[in-house]
Amino acid sequence: MLIDVTLKITPKMATDAQGNEKKALVGHLGTHFDVMDKEFPLDYTRRRGLCFDVSDIPASREIGEEAVDLSLVKKEMFVCFYSGYMRKEGYGSRTYFTEHPQLSMNLIDQLLAKGVSMIGIDFAGVRRGTEHTPTDQKCAEKGTFVIENMDHLEDLPKGAEFVIHTYPMNYEGMTGLPCRIVAEV
Repeated sequence: MLIDVTLKITPKMATDAQGNEKKALVGHLGTHFDVMDKEFPLDYTRRRGLCFDVSDIPASREIGEEAVDLSLVKKEMFVCFYSGYMRKEGYGSRTYFTEHPQLSMNLIDQLLAKGVSMIGIDFAGVRRGTEHTPTDQKCAEKGTFVIENMDHLEDLPKGAEFVIHTYPMNYEGMTGLPCRIVAEV
C-alpha cells in the first residue's frame, strides 16, 4: 500500500502561511526540506523508513531520546516523528510556526551519530526560532536533511520498517525544496 505523506496545499493555506512566516514561499511552502547549500543525493530518493509516535508529548516539552527506541534506527534511514501537531493546530497559523514541538538537541545529535539520511516531522522545524536554521545546517553538514510539514504520519506503522520515497523539485539556488514523499507499507 502506498501512503502519500505530503501536505496538500490549498490557496487558503498558502495565503495563511505566507502571512505568518516570511519564508513560506515557493521553496518553503508545505512539505519541504531546507537544503542549506547542499545538493540532495539521488540515492536518498529511496530509503528504509521508521516512524515514532510522539503524540503524547505536549508541544511545550522537547521530544527527547527517552521517547523513542533508538536501537531501531539504522544508518541511512528516513526517521519520522508523528506528533499530531499539524492535525491539532492546522498548517499555516502563527502558532503553527512559532509554538510547534521540537526535538531535543541530544536526540538530534544521536540521530546524526547514527548516520540517518533524513529526519521527517509533522511540524515546522526540529528547533524553533533562532535555533531553526543553525540546526538544519548542522544536520546538512552531516549529510542529513530535515523534512518539515509532513502529513498523514499517523497512517504509518510505528516502530516497524517500511520503504519511503522522496522526490524534491530540481531547483537551484533555493534555500528550500518542496518535495513529494510516499511511504510504501
